[in-house]
Amino acid sequence: MAPRIALVQANATVGALEANADLVLAWAHRAYREGADLVVFPEMFLTGYPVEDLALRESFIEASRARLAALPGRLAEAGLGSLTVVVGFLDRDHDAPHRTGSPRHSPQNAAAVIRDGAVLARYAKHHLPNYGVFDEFRYFVPGRAACQFEVAGSQVAVTICEDLWQDGGPVHWAREAGADVVLVLNGSPYERNKDDRRLELCRSRAAEANAVLAYVNLVGGQDELVFDGDSLVVDPAGRVLARAPQFDECLLVVDLDEPAGTRADRLGDEEEVYAALVLATRDYVRKNGFRSVVLGLSGGVDSALTAAIAVDALGAEHVHGVSMPSAFSSGHSRSDALDLAERTGLHLRTVPIAAVVDAFQAQLHLTGLAEENLQARVRGSTLMGISNEEGHLVLATGNKSELAVGYSTLYGDAVGAFAPIKDVPKTTVWSLSRWRNTKAVADGRTPPIPVSSIDKPPSAELRPGQLDSDSLPPYDLLDDVLDDYVEQDIGTAALVAMGFAPELVSTVAALTDRAEYKRRQYPPGPKISFKAFGRDRRLPITSAWHEDVLGEAPE
Repeated sequence: MAPRIALVQANATVGALEANADLVLAWAHRAYREGADLVVFPEMFLTGYPVEDLALRESFIEASRARLAALPGRLAEAGLGSLTVVVGFLDRDHDAPHRTGSPRHSPQNAAAVIRDGAVLARYAKHHLPNYGVFDEFRYFVPGRAACQFEVAGSQVAVTICEDLWQDGGPVHWAREAGADVVLVLNGSPYERNKDDRRLELCRSRAAEANAVLAYVNLVGGQDELVFDGDSLVVDPAGRVLARAPQFDECLLVVDLDEPAGTRADRLGDEEEVYAALVLATRDYVRKNGFRSVVLGLSGGVDSALTAAIAVDALGAEHVHGVSMPSAFSSGHSRSDALDLAERTGLHLRTVPIAAVVDAFQAQLHLTGLAEENLQARVRGSTLMGISNEEGHLVLATGNKSELAVGYSTLYGDAVGAFAPIKDVPKTTVWSLSRWRNTKAVADGRTPPIPVSSIDKPPSAELRPGQLDSDSLPPYDLLDDVLDDYVEQDIGTAALVAMGFAPELVSTVAALTDRAEYKRRQYPPGPKISFKAFGRDRRLPITSAWHEDVLGEAPE
């Protein structure tokens, strides 16, 4: 008889060890009521993930181990002792010798197997990723042993996340040991189209192990990362036996004797990205102890999309918009902001800034770009003042294209605690806005974003008649170059060889390189792309390397 497996796709909070342990009890109760023999939680669920430098604190390691040690008794006292529970936590290897370059206290990304009031077995992650957003060589020491146990007559092997992505190791050992089921505990962050690669990898590893593969992933936001869930179970032939929804908590139950589990529909591209932004925004605000947000509403598409995301994440009653017209603000900027507020139901106030700008000017006598940026900085100070007075978290509204080329003002439109569309190129801002309106119509609701905000030419409105196109190439062309230069790390000579005009490449590369210091000071925002600014892309601020169109650095 094969086991009934329950995968817990749930939202843990980093550092909330007691609350996360309570979640283990609550979800284990649900799994027990569903008749599960085995319930599996994601990677580092007890501590939340990623814990970053908390993993290097002995006090935090021992707190995790203490919570883990208490779990078997708590499960038994709750009448769940017969249930086999596998949960990720932060452990340590007391036998590991300390070596220069290895993390102190030998922390391990681990999993525990619990049953009958005891920890039956422990497993530590073997393969430690050290690319992209991952720094696990900095935080953990690798495991060295396999872990396999029996449930309902089946042999079950344990692996953790990167163990699945690397050849050999635990998956190979599972096949050699005759495992019937391979569990994969994951904290796998979202990025566009990753779910397709994830499924194909699970299929290939299930075939390699000649076993059913059960993949359970976190869901929720953690700083710049957002976890999409998408837990699934596949058999050795590659058939999907069950698959959880994206971006929602879920108990995915599959009976391996009668594998006809849940198969949630996949989200379309825009819907998937939008769901990631909403979840990331909701969790950042709530997990950091805020109930409401405030943002500037310019009447443009960036602030409109950010506002729509905030309303969907928190509810309109918790979103406060501020229109801050200056001497150069157009009438449609004010009317579009009002239209957005009426469509979404968010709070809107108007704070004219012309008099404040004039007061600064009377003392500073700024001209040109300095004068333009003064307006943005007055707006930033206005938002921060409201935040301090009323307790709202400030959202920044800049998009990835603007950040790439430095079109943001430090201490102006760059102020804020979180930037929901930081990793969203301008062309995607437009497509997401149109999608959100289309979905609203399909649902019989009012489209949240004014059509004029989507259709009008982008402008910062910091001088008379200003348009983004005055100093930037068309956004579709700009985003095409940025995708290659930023995300793919393609050099300028190669970009010219690909057919981009040398002048365009030179301009975009220079703007991008010069703006690194601005990006370092920009608020965090959810990663949705292969390479987001921040954890993914780490370039020196002080650098004499600047490619020309021939791919050479100047002497």
